[in-house]
Amino acid sequence: MITKEFYHPTQAAAWTGRTDGAAEDLLRWHQVVRQVDLLKEPLPPLAAGAKGVAILGFACDEGVRRNKGRMGAKDGPAAIRAVLGNLPVHLTAGATLLDAGDIACLDGRMELAQQVLSEAVKAIIQAGYLPIVLGGGHEMAYGHGCGIRENARQQKARVGYINFDAHFDIRVPGPEGPSSGTGFFQLAQDAKAANEPFNYLALGIQKLGNTRQLFNLAGESGATYVGADAFHLNDKDTLFAAIQHFLGQVDHVYLTTCLDVFAAAFAPGVSATAYNGILPNGLFLESFRAILASGKVKGTDVAELNPAFDLDNRTAKLAAALIFETVMAYCGED
Repeated sequence: MITKEFYHPTQAAAWTGRTDGAAEDLLRWHQVVRQVDLLKEPLPPLAAGAKGVAILGFACDEGVRRNKGRMGAKDGPAAIRAVLGNLPVHLTAGATLLDAGDIACLDGRMELAQQVLSEAVKAIIQAGYLPIVLGGGHEMAYGHGCGIRENARQQKARVGYINFDAHFDIRVPGPEGPSSGTGFFQLAQDAKAANEPFNYLALGIQKLGNTRQLFNLAGESGATYVGADAFHLNDKDTLFAAIQHFLGQVDHVYLTTCLDVFAAAFAPGVSATAYNGILPNGLFLESFRAILASGKVKGTDVAELNPAFDLDNRTAKLAAALIFETVMAYCGED
């Protein structure tokens, strides 16, 4: 249930940017986004045949604290919105851009915040919109993934999880409980309990960022992965074979990007930097676009933006660029 204890509508001042005029070909996102308070009104119905996206923030980094990362990701949603507002509008006629507010983590109650995130994601999908979640720590993966999984179950669809990340995030929860590094372990355990397959593809994995146990856990759960070397060495055949094979096994996809998958020069503002992370270049974009073009993505997010360590907003701008790519693939002009 979405409650005012964990949910906060976005303030109008969050959406600002340059104004070149009111003509359709001059508009920017801050001029067209519609803000919705999920506690006061249902999501507006879409016109017949129209598409829409709903942006939702996850202002939480309790999972990062438990995972011993750098704190500050709770401020990520606001930093991303500040960049999104100035993006130019290239939407198809009738497409809708909504801001559905923020899910906030209070007093360390991360697990409850994850439940509320799951409910909000389900409500967005059931209203016909594509949820785009702004992080926030990667503990969002469990809440977001649960929402997409529950919707897939209702439609008797096979669900799969694709994670661009330097880390598997498949840790066994420690003494403090789940964290930003346990989301896919939790999803795997849920699948096992329900006697369902766990379809998980991790892209950009770094051997220096994962213990042997994590590789073993990934193998035991049936996960597949492509290492960062495929991106570094332009091994397109391996990368796209893995993506296309995975897409052929599922009907619905949760696509998540942990910004620490990218090299620190492009993404300094994250909870754990990767000096030799992948580059946001043509090969990455081609793989990202291939997943979006499948038509199977039912929800997507960007995780781990930490504005306190960002430089020139470059990490926030990278996050915004990924969201722009998503919106263009879903409801953008040809």
